[in-house]
Amino acid sequence: MRCGVIAKKVGMTRVFAENGSHVPVTVLQMENCQITSVRNKDKDGYTALQVGVGSRKVKNVTKAQRGQFEKAGVTAKAKVAEFRVSDDAVIEVGSTLGANHFVSGQKVDVVGISQGKGFAGAMKRHNFGGLRASHGVSISHRSHGSTGNNQDPGKVFKGKKMAGHMGAARVTTQNLEVVATDAEEGLILIRGAIPGSKGGWVMVSDALKAARPDDAPFPAGLLEDAIAAAPVEEAPAEEAPADEVQAEEAVNEAPAEEASSDDAPAADAADDEKKGE
Repeated sequence: MRCGVIAKKVGMTRVFAENGSHVPVTVLQMENCQITSVRNKDKDGYTALQVGVGSRKVKNVTKAQRGQFEKAGVTAKAKVAEFRVSDDAVIEVGSTLGANHFVSGQKVDVVGISQGKGFAGAMKRHNFGGLRASHGVSISHRSHGSTGNNQDPGKVFKGKKMAGHMGAARVTTQNLEVVATDAEEGLILIRGAIPGSKGGWVMVSDALKAARPDDAPFPAGLLEDAIAAAPVEEAPAEEAPADEVQAEEAVNEAPAEEASSDDAPAADAADDEKKGE
C-alpha cells in the first residue's frame, strides 16, 4: 500500500479524447508536497507517512509544529495529513512527491470537505418530494411532513431526516479515473467531480477497490525522478542574419585591391630615373 498525496483543487475543465469526445476533468495541483514525518510500529504502533503541502508563515505555526518541520528540514506547511502505508513503502523524510506518483487510467480515491450549504430544508438536504403543490396543503408545500410516532414511544428518534445544517463534511469519492498528469507543473487531471470548493485541499490515494497499475511507481513517484527522466531540449543553432550573409558574399566576390595611393609617388620616381639614363 503506497502513500497518498495532498493537492489543491483548482477547478474543472475538459480534455478531448482520441475519438473526439470531451471528458470533464477536475484539475488538482500539488504544491511542494513533502514527507514531514514517519510513523513506525516500534515507536507508534503502526506504519504511516505524514505528508505536508503548501507553505505557511512561520509566525502562524505552533511551536510543536515548528519544531517538527525544522527537524524534518522542510518549510512550514499549510496542510498536513497521514497516510497508512505498508512496511516496504516507507519514504525518507524530506522527499518531495510529484504528479508522476499516479499514471493515466489509474483508479484513485479522493477525500475532501464538501461545500457548505448552511441551514437547508428537508427537500434540499434529503431529497424529499414535499407535499401537494395544489389542493389540500396550506403554506407547507416543502415541509418534511409528520415526524412523530404513537403514544409509544412518544418521541422523535435521533437521526431522523429533518431540516438542518448541510455540507461542510468529510466526503470520500471512490474509483475516480486519472486522465493525465503533468509532473513539471504538478497537475493531476481526474475525470468527474471532486468534493470541495476551489482552493480547498483534497487527499488523493490509490483506490481500495481497484488494483494498482503495474507501471505505477513503487514505493512512490518522486519529483526528482520525473525531472531526471524528462528529455533535455537542445537549443537550435543560431543562424546569422541575412544582412551579414549578404555582406560576406559581397566581400568574397570583390576583385583584388589596387595599389594604394601611398605607393604612387615611389612608382613615379622610378620612371623618372629610367628616362634620365
